[in-house]
Amino acid sequence: MTSISIKSPQDIAGMRIAGRLGSEVLDYITPFVKAGVTTGELDRLCHEYMVNVQGTIPAPLNYCPPGYTPFPKAICTSVNDVICHGIPGDKVLKNGDSVNLDITVIKDGYHGDNSRMFLIGEPSILSKRLNEITYECMWIGIAKVKPGAHLGDIGHAIQQHAEKAGYSVVREFCGHGIGTVFHEEPQILHYGRPGTLEKMQPGMIFTIEPMINAGRREIKEMGDGWTIKTKDRSLSAQWEHTILVTETGYEVLTLSAGSPPPPAFITTQAQSGVPA
Repeated sequence: MTSISIKSPQDIAGMRIAGRLGSEVLDYITPFVKAGVTTGELDRLCHEYMVNVQGTIPAPLNYCPPGYTPFPKAICTSVNDVICHGIPGDKVLKNGDSVNLDITVIKDGYHGDNSRMFLIGEPSILSKRLNEITYECMWIGIAKVKPGAHLGDIGHAIQQHAEKAGYSVVREFCGHGIGTVFHEEPQILHYGRPGTLEKMQPGMIFTIEPMINAGRREIKEMGDGWTIKTKDRSLSAQWEHTILVTETGYEVLTLSAGSPPPPAFITTQAQSGVPA
């Protein structure tokens, strides 16, 4: 049995602030994400906003898990067939591109981790549909969060929805526990069987961040040691929120004024009191 930390009321208060601030970076950067901008410029703008406006620390900058080189930038920018951990640089976004911006801030020691997809100009029908299904996958996973349910319930629900749409779920990367540590137990798989893995308890905090490929699920790692692409060069999409398990269900910690609303069917379930 892995050791999963149950957060104290003080921890939860700190995580609410960090989560909102992480989401507000995405609100701030949204108008700048358009054709003609480089991913390096988006990184620069986010970095300055975090440090100078929010007084937060960009968690990815110089982040160095065992076996990795330090991550050189403040945010991750994953364009088109990049699944995750794209390093900002000279790449210019153009009409039809899709890009995931993954933002994690540290405020008073607590991490707020979230990501959103941005579609540039006129995206293809495939790109729009992949983005929509991936967003639904994240929320379908979130809707499974409640005390006593199993972590495997989240992955199963996400996998079913993605595969029903003809897409595949990346296996090598998953959601994770988070608090004063960026990545901790438990791992949140985005595939699996219901009724398996640990039971959720109030006070657990973790991310749900499905990576969904339009083609096959296989990945390839690029020479920079960080960037992960789809092996078949198909498009990939990802959305991410940080979630608190409450006494009765869940609370999304990474919400702010500019957060896109949940899909209509999720909102309906929550309002009508029908268990997800």
